[in-house]
Amino acid sequence: MCGFIGIYGPEGVDVAPEVYEGLLTVQHRGQDAAGITTFTDTFHLKKGFGLVRDVFTAADMGRLCGNLGVGHVRYPTVGTGSGDDAQPFHVNFPVGVAMAHNGNVTNFEELKRAARRQTCTRLNSSCDLEVILFIFARALSEKIRPGQPVTAEQVFAAVQAVFREVRGAYSVVAIVPDVGMVAFRDPYGIKPAILGKKETEDGTWYAAASESVVLDVIGYETVSDLAAGEAILVDGERNVHRRKLADKPHRPCIFELVYFARPDSMLDEISVYKTRIRFGQALAEQWEKTGAPKPDVVIPIPDSSRDAAMAMAGALGVPYREGLVKNRYIGRTFIMPSQHSRRTSVRRKLNAIPLEFEGKNVLLVDDSIVRGNTAKRIVRMAREAGATKVYMAITSPPLTSPCPYGIDMATKTEFVAGGRTVQEVAQVLEADHVVYLDREAMNGAATAGNPKLTEFCNACFTGEYPTGDITPEVLETIEGERKSSQKIFSFTPE
Repeated sequence: MCGFIGIYGPEGVDVAPEVYEGLLTVQHRGQDAAGITTFTDTFHLKKGFGLVRDVFTAADMGRLCGNLGVGHVRYPTVGTGSGDDAQPFHVNFPVGVAMAHNGNVTNFEELKRAARRQTCTRLNSSCDLEVILFIFARALSEKIRPGQPVTAEQVFAAVQAVFREVRGAYSVVAIVPDVGMVAFRDPYGIKPAILGKKETEDGTWYAAASESVVLDVIGYETVSDLAAGEAILVDGERNVHRRKLADKPHRPCIFELVYFARPDSMLDEISVYKTRIRFGQALAEQWEKTGAPKPDVVIPIPDSSRDAAMAMAGALGVPYREGLVKNRYIGRTFIMPSQHSRRTSVRRKLNAIPLEFEGKNVLLVDDSIVRGNTAKRIVRMAREAGATKVYMAITSPPLTSPCPYGIDMATKTEFVAGGRTVQEVAQVLEADHVVYLDREAMNGAATAGNPKLTEFCNACFTGEYPTGDITPEVLETIEGERKSSQKIFSFTPE
């Protein structure tokens, strides 16, 4: 899961400072690398490893000039993790295209081989965006005519070529010199993409981003979410052309609402914050119905479970307390690229307040459990702080299946819930009681925010992949690529 923003500003302005601010806002979506590309008469690029604030200098921002810009923060799913994989990417043909994306191409290796075989093109990275960019640029080159302006129909034909050839889940933003800004969302709408607009004394600005909070922070009003399989083009006259290019059912990723998105975002017209409150209310109802023991206190595992924990405490009539303090200068352990870095960062990331644990039956609320290593360490931390009993409530169902769409949560053999009952999971975690939110209740809490959305991608809970093309062989290939990435990122414990 990554974060992106593209901006098309009025003539004569430099959009890089706003792209930078936007990337700071979606830093939670990727902490491995960051990059910005802008355009004047040529493309200007800066990207590198690390957080946004560490990658860019004042000199970089002065060099990144132009009113067309695209930025990206990277969270590695597959690839070598080298600097060659950092986004954005750009090509200089047929009119020049710079692009960033969020998601994962499930037939990446197949497309990479096809490019070599059919056109003798050697793609230079192990980042799957490169094949999207190549197919888009190649298709556009086949449609345009020398000396003639590029039309919206030609751009949409290039996006259709991407939809025909590229499988998986992806949302994309691109800047095309002398044409405008392009954005599109995969045929099933699994990955989010939002269009925004603002008016200033300089003129009209448009932006496309992976979360609405980006638009809020830099002063844009949301125009709309892109629909599943929809493409937009903001042209040189600031006209917005929209085209629905696929007719697949809309299946947005439920894990955006569970974990990834910021609570102050709106995704597909659904409030992330309100949805997490509904998760907590539904979980409280389930906790009581199943006869689970009543706790003395409810404590969230910060940050993404905080809203649900507060709602759950209120529904149970139990005090809510902030018993775990988070070091905000440590990254999100879920998206750290190696298992060792996840393990060693947990103790640095969280510290218990013993006064909130001593002699109490404590209910810890979290959004999900993947491998179980972090959860087990937190349970032990609670006991060491003096808790009599430690219970866990999870605002999503048991994770049992790999995600091929861009969330590097685990391979099939690593899930703590794989092949285990809930009671057995509790034993592994050393918890006294564990309750997961039922899948129907989770989906109901999400659809309550937008009844027009009837289903979400639940593949990580069910193993049922909405794109219909995820075979055991595809999962095996992706698992191999991820294990290779983990070896590159891994560290040897001292």
